[in-house]
Order: sequence, then structure tokens, then C-alpha cells
Amino acid sequence: MTITDPTDLHALAEAWADGDVDEETRTALRALMDGDDLALLTEHVGAALSFGTAGLRGEVGPGPNRMNRAVVIRTTRGLADFLLAEVPDAATRGVVVGFDARTDSARFAADTVGVLAAAGIEVRWFPTPQPTPLIAYAQKALDAAAAVVVTASHNPPADNGYKVYVEGAAQIVPPTDAAIAAAIEAVGPAREVPLVASEDLADHPKVAPVDAVVVQRFLQELEGARPPLPDDVARDLTIVYTPLHGVAGELIQQAFALAGFDDLHVEPTQAEPDGTFPTVAFPNPEEPGALDAALALARDLDADLLIANDPDGDRLAVAVPDGAGGWLPLSGNRIGVLLGSYLLDRTDASRPLGVRSVVSSPMFDEVCDARGARFEATLTGFKWIARAARELEVSDQRTFVFGFEEALGSTVGSVVRDKDGIGAAVAFAEMVALLHAEGRTVLDRIRELSVQHGAWVSHQVSVTRPGAAGQREIADAMALLSERTPHALGGLAVTAVTDYRTGADQRPPWLAATDLVECSLDGGGRAMIRPSGTEPKCKVYVDLRTALADDTDLASLEADQLALADRVGRDLLTFVGLQS
Repeated sequence: MTITDPTDLHALAEAWADGDVDEETRTALRALMDGDDLALLTEHVGAALSFGTAGLRGEVGPGPNRMNRAVVIRTTRGLADFLLAEVPDAATRGVVVGFDARTDSARFAADTVGVLAAAGIEVRWFPTPQPTPLIAYAQKALDAAAAVVVTASHNPPADNGYKVYVEGAAQIVPPTDAAIAAAIEAVGPAREVPLVASEDLADHPKVAPVDAVVVQRFLQELEGARPPLPDDVARDLTIVYTPLHGVAGELIQQAFALAGFDDLHVEPTQAEPDGTFPTVAFPNPEEPGALDAALALARDLDADLLIANDPDGDRLAVAVPDGAGGWLPLSGNRIGVLLGSYLLDRTDASRPLGVRSVVSSPMFDEVCDARGARFEATLTGFKWIARAARELEVSDQRTFVFGFEEALGSTVGSVVRDKDGIGAAVAFAEMVALLHAEGRTVLDRIRELSVQHGAWVSHQVSVTRPGAAGQREIADAMALLSERTPHALGGLAVTAVTDYRTGADQRPPWLAATDLVECSLDGGGRAMIRPSGTEPKCKVYVDLRTALADDTDLASLEADQLALADRVGRDLLTFVGLQS
């Protein structure tokens, strides 16, 4: 609920400012109170950042609806109270804390450590910026009760966030998120929360840095999770890499060197961690222009492969030569299918398992099935992929080989129970090296898979509806699908409809009830519609499948299919009353 009454807003703002520990945000909030922009004040204090399965994420600024020291301190105290009450031996098992290179991350991380230590909880932390996969791994390696990563991943520079891992060294899922949120709600003003000052952390008996041996174990376990390349396969690829001003560069270079890839070139203008992201408007490798500098370097070097991570190192982006002098960026779906087939082809597991998010390409299911692997689809988010992997490793005696989601998230094996752009990057390079040794390219492999499993194309169409009125419009559109469903989309017959809002008791826990409706299409394709969980958007995901003959031009076929997929997506939006 958003509060808009001016009297209530000013009372809330005054109470928050009185309880704030930081002079800068306290002064900024009081300046808003003295101004005449009621709408802006409402944005800052009319609601509060909601703690959920992704933790917290939002713009940095004053007030309860922004990321700031007061929010971090109260959140950490709530987390500490939850751990001490619900997790056996939490105080001695401790919490791992890490952070990225965003402007406020080090300060927020120090406050996190300070609150946990003051609560009597052992803390092992990374005093310098580190990639998220390493921090998630450290929780597992140290058998810590939880981990906290201060990061906003690939969000705009003005944002920051607070990600929590608990059971199984994976991100939290319901009902844990609600329990932590309730504990946070019970915490008083930030000023009243016990806190070890940042200057005293180095000498505090509850606080110590994560030992360097953990980093080496991480790199060694990544090596062991991948199928070994034959000794006669050359690792002489010329590879261009960009961390997009993020924090994965040092570990990537170590991981590639350990795997025998010595010709790695880091894009110099984006090599150093920098939370202002000076060369990109939006530090997301999927965004237009984000890879321009790295692509220019790849062309200059006549490189074999371009690898990119997002700023916290948990996503993998790839581009490959297109055979005509240019470069082709690969979608998350294409990366997932390529890596999944490579790893499953070469695994020695007798009962392999592959997992994807429900909105990712069903082509992966065919890849798994053809290789004797069990495949599972989960709700969106790697926390669900990790849950499915962990549970099926026990209940079905499976070996988790690979998981992915279409938004550039991949993980190889169970080293990290989350997205891991570092291990996935090296695995992709090894796949390319093996292809080259066999006289093939990545494009050749895409064609082979398309002949074997059908030529799949994936496409997204979305509409933006901001504000409360927009939320109601999207909710009404989704509600319409409870009353009636389309008979055809883009000229393709709708053969079945699956409403994920119902029937959760007939599905595994990683496919719980969610606001998602799937229309199965004639020919084996589908269209899925859902509201975005992070933006004021309604999204449609379309996946189409068509047979590929040996003499058919794949690029032309895909162009035609993408045009059809766009019509399918727009028809579905039109059907629910949302014109794109």
C-alpha cells in the first residue's frame, strides 16, 4: 500500500529521518520534506522496499523506499533475528558477506558485517569487491548458515541491492522470504540497532576475511565440474573478454589460465571495477551497445570468441564470428542449448539432470531427452533451478549437469547453486576449442542441433503500462485468460492452454502457482504471457519449432519464424486487450 496523505507522509518521513544513522541521507530526506514535490516525497517514503525471494533491489537514496544504510541495517538485523531463531548453530556457523563495485556497496557491506557481529554471529567476509558466484560458493564451502551479497547485478548505475542465500547455499524461496520479511518488519529504527563500527571490524573477534584458499578451491572445483578436454585439443583460441566494469575480471583470467587458455584479451576501457559504468548507459550485456567496445577489439584481433559477464559476474554473454566478417551475439537460449548439449554429450553421469526456467527454450528438453537425461522446468529465477537440482539429486539419485535461463544465466554442475558466469564461460570456451579441433564452428554446431531437434526460435514481445492504472490494466488482461482463451495466434491453432495460476498441487514445488499462462501451438511451439516481476510490463515469450532440412538456409528460416513469432506475441497481447 502506498501512502499519499501529506500529513501522514511528513510524519513518516520525520520518523524515518530521526531513526536514520547516516547524515547524508537524513539531510536529503529533510530537504524533500521542505520542498513542494509531494509526488517525489511519496516515492521515497509512501511505501517501503519489499523484501522477497530476490532480497532487496532499488535506487539508492533516502527513505524506506530506497536503498540506503538505514534500510540495510534494519534488513540485516531482521535477517540475524531470523537465523538465530530458525537455523541451528547459526551464530557459530556464521554468515558470509560480499559485495560488488557499485558506489555504495562497500559501505552497505560493512554495515551488514557490523550488525551481524553485534548480534553475536560469526562473519567471514570479502573486504574487496568479488563476483556473486564466488560469494555463493563460499557459503557452501564454509558451511555457513547464510550469505549476503550487496549487489544490483546488471541494474542501472543508480541502483543497489541485497541478495540473501540460506538453505543449501541457494537464494531464498518461499516461505523463507516471508519469514525474513516479517523479522525485518519487527526491527525498530536503524539508529537503535546495535552495530560494530566499520573502523572496528578488522579487530573484532566475530569478524575475519574469507581465507584465500576458498578462492583456489572454487577454481579447482570449477575445473572438476567440466568434462576434461582431450590432451590433443589445442587451447589456442584468441578470446576477447569484458567484465563491463564489473568484478569478475580477475577470477575469469585465473580460471582461463588454469584451463590452458593463454590468449585472453580484456577490453581495456572496461577492465577495472567501476560502479559508475562510464562506457555503457546500462551495464547489461543484453542491452544494445553494451558489447560495442569488446566487439571492436574482437574484430581488430580477428578473435575466435567474445565472452562477457555482467557486473557481478553471474551472467554469461557470448558472441561468435558469423562467417561473413561480422559477429553474432548469442541469446541466452542459444547459449543454454549449446552448453547443455556439449556437457550432456560428454558427461559420465549415469543419471544426468538438466534444468531450465519455464520461459526458456523447450529445445533444451529435446536435447536432454535425446541424451537420456531427465529434464525439468522451474519457475523463473535460479533459486528455483537450484531447488529442483538439490531435491532431485536426493529423491531421484540424479547428477545435476547443467541449468540455464533465457536471461543469460547458466551454471555448470553443483559447484555454485546459482548462476555462474565464470564456470560457464570456461566451459563454453572448451566447447569452442573442441569444435575447432574437429574442424567445426559454433554456427556449424547450431545447425547440427537444429537438424536433430528442430529449428527453434525464441522471441519476446512486451507492453509497458506504468503506474497504478497500468498495474490494474495488466491484472485485468491476465484475469481475462481465466474466462476465455484464444483459438489461434499468428495463424497457428492453439492446441492447449496451461494456466500456472492453478493446479500447483499437481506440480513439483519448483513449479508453484504463478501468474503465467501458456498457449500450446500447432507444430510444437508455444506462447507464454505473464506480468514482469520487476518492471511495469506484461511480457509474452514465444517459442516456435520447425523442421530443418539439410539443404535449407537456417538464417532465412529463422528470419521467417521470428516474424511469425512476433505476430503470435502481438496477437496474444491484442487478445487480452493490451495493444503493443
